[in-house]
Amino acid sequence: MSYKIIKEGFIHQCPPENAEEIAITGRCAVTQGGQVLCSYMTESGLSRNDFVPNLAISSDAGESWQLRGQIWPHLRERYSINVSISRSADGTLFLFGSRTPRNKPGESFWSQETLGILQNELVWSRSEDDGQTWSDPRPISIPLPGAAESPAPLCPTLTGRWVAPYSPHNTFDPNLKVDLRHVVLMISDDQGKTWRHTSMIRVKEEDAYVAESWVTQLSTGVLLGTTWHLRRGKGDDFPNAYALSTDNGQSWGPTRATPILGQSAALAPLDDGKVLFVYNQRRHGTPGVWLALAKPTDRDFGVQVNEVVWRAAVATQNASSGKSTNWTDFAFGEPSVTVLPDHTALVAFWCIQPDGAGIRYVKLRLS
Repeated sequence: MSYKIIKEGFIHQCPPENAEEIAITGRCAVTQGGQVLCSYMTESGLSRNDFVPNLAISSDAGESWQLRGQIWPHLRERYSINVSISRSADGTLFLFGSRTPRNKPGESFWSQETLGILQNELVWSRSEDDGQTWSDPRPISIPLPGAAESPAPLCPTLTGRWVAPYSPHNTFDPNLKVDLRHVVLMISDDQGKTWRHTSMIRVKEEDAYVAESWVTQLSTGVLLGTTWHLRRGKGDDFPNAYALSTDNGQSWGPTRATPILGQSAALAPLDDGKVLFVYNQRRHGTPGVWLALAKPTDRDFGVQVNEVVWRAAVATQNASSGKSTNWTDFAFGEPSVTVLPDHTALVAFWCIQPDGAGIRYVKLRLS
C-alpha cells in the first residue's frame, strides 16, 4: 500500500490577530448521512484551563469545512472540557474525554513542578441525530489516584460494550502517589450507567510512564491498544507500546514494543486485521505527522508501510528538546486518522506553524 495526498488545508484556522489562541484535539467521524464531523477544542493559549469544544462539518468528504459551533456554550464558564468524537455501528455519535472546573481566568492546567495537571473527571456524551444535539456531559468517576489524560474517543465494540482508555497523571499535589506506568481501560456493558476498569497496557521500566493512549477494534474483533511510552529522565523515549485483547477488553496480552519511536498516536482499523497508525515525529527522522500501515499480532506489530504524510516547518516553537516535559513548546500534535466511505484516509492534527495555527487536515488516497 502507498499514500497519495489528495488535498490538505485547515479544518479550523485560528485568527492571526490573536497570536495566543490555539485549537487542539482534532478528531473526525462520519455520520449516517455521509457527512464528516470534526470535534476540536479552542483554547486561549497552550496549557490554559479553558478548553471549549467545537464541531466543524464537511459535506464533501473532508475537502472543505464549515464551523457548526460550540457544543455546550452554556458550560464554557464552568468547565474546561476536552473531548473526542466517535461513532458506533448503528450511527450513534459519542464524545468522550475529561472536564476540569474553571477557577479563574488565565489559569494553567499544567504544573511544571509536579509535571501534573489539575484534578479532573472523565465525561461522555451521546448524539442520536448526527451531531445536531448532544446530551450534557455525564461524569465517570476516576477509579484510581491521579488525574486522567484522555485524548482518545470512546470505542463502541461490535457486542455493544463501550471501552475507553485513559492514562493516570500526576496532579498539582506533590504528595499524591500515582501509578504512571499503566493505561487504564474503562468498560461499560450497560450504555454508560456503570463502569469498571482494568489495565490495558503496563510498562516495566522504573523511569517510564504512559500518555496519549488509544484503543480500537480490528476487523477480526480483536481490540488493539497503543500508547506513547515515555522516559521521565534524560535520554530518548521508548518505542510506542501496544497490547491485544481477544475477549473484548476483559483481559489483555503482554505489552509489546512497536518498532516505531513516535509520540502521540491514533488508530483506524482496515480490512483483514490491518490498522492505520498515525503518529507525531519530533525527534527521530523528518519532523511531522507519519502514517504507518500495520497488521498487529501477539508476536509483533507487523508494520508494512511507514511514511511521513505532513512535514512540519518547525518541530517546536522555540527549539526545545521535543520531549514530553517540554510539551508546552510543541508546534504540532495529537494526530488522528479516519477512514472515509470513498476509501480515503483523513488525517487531522493541531499545529502552530509559520503559515498558521489551528486544526490542519491531510486527505490521502490509499492504494
